[in-house]
Amino acid sequence: MSKKGKVIFLHSSSEKYGASKILLYVMNIFREMGYSTLIILPGDGPLVPEIEKQGFEYKIINLGILRRKHFHPKGILDRGKKLYTAYRFLDEIHEKEPISLIYSNTLAVIVGATFARRRGIPHVWHIHEIIESPKFLVKFLASRVDRSTKRPVVVSESVAKHWRKFLDTSKPEVIHNGIKINSFLKCQSDIREELGLNPDQKVITMIGRINPGKGQLFFLDIARKVIARNPNTKFLLVGDPYPGYESIENEINGRISVENLDNHVINLGFREDIPQILKTTDIFVLPSILPDSFPTVVLEAMASGKPVIATRSGGASEMVVDGKTGFLINIGDTHEASEKITQLCSDPRLAVQMGKRGQERILKAYSFEHFAEKMKKYICQILP
Repeated sequence: MSKKGKVIFLHSSSEKYGASKILLYVMNIFREMGYSTLIILPGDGPLVPEIEKQGFEYKIINLGILRRKHFHPKGILDRGKKLYTAYRFLDEIHEKEPISLIYSNTLAVIVGATFARRRGIPHVWHIHEIIESPKFLVKFLASRVDRSTKRPVVVSESVAKHWRKFLDTSKPEVIHNGIKINSFLKCQSDIREELGLNPDQKVITMIGRINPGKGQLFFLDIARKVIARNPNTKFLLVGDPYPGYESIENEINGRISVENLDNHVINLGFREDIPQILKTTDIFVLPSILPDSFPTVVLEAMASGKPVIATRSGGASEMVVDGKTGFLINIGDTHEASEKITQLCSDPRLAVQMGKRGQERILKAYSFEHFAEKMKKYICQILP
């Protein structure tokens, strides 16, 4: 056992998307500060090999993760059973080696907050979400935060603004996500040959987990309008669905076929070669139609020197400087979005300038070093 104590990390997913990447950064920071770490995941997945590669201890158990699909009598009963089992699991860990801190990554994991409060263990909630409905869930989660975490970490001002309306005692602390940018800055290879793209074809890319709020169908609407005016464009979709949202992926693939977009839109599904995909990209688009807290993929696109077009939805408005590092567009406005993409396609010099300004911005505000400095200060304030 480390002299500083053991920190348990609870995570809602075993995938390698934004919240998982940030959690690995946080775990490394704790380890560098002298704490022993254990991450508990709800199942196997692409995140596990990365955890093993980085030398972290991990365990897998169903944590009773909250999902909309469980909001019915049988689903609630099932969650209750899973939460009880997970609670007993934490009890066993605590009996073998006292836990110094429980760190719950995302609000979908609630068992850690309950266990920490009952055992008198410090608890941190790292909030990545803006949840607007159902209202009973929003109020329930806010009450759990109030009872367990005095200073929850939130990933953007947008997230803080949202949750302050529902919290009575907890005071959210904004720590913007930061990323390690070398793999994006120094990437030399792309996937143009793999995709059979011509050197002069403009590539417009969207990366994001498929769910109702991310905007993949909006992206297809934008693509259709751009293609009508600029046939020499290619649109890339990257990301797989959250469990339970496979129907959206089916709809995406169906629309690509029915609307004769096959020659212009490629659905790549889940990929790990994000630096190479962004190297291939000319314009990055994140067309979220629901509040997106602080999408890490926007930082990755900026680090890759790409202009970013994003909706005025949550944290993207804090990341993208409209007219400088890209453009902010209104949700659902396909005309505005297609006009901005067409402008950048026809003015490569502007696109390059915006990309360079984005790189400068991430170095100043969203680098891993900035993130680590703020996290270390926060950790020192919550733990002796």
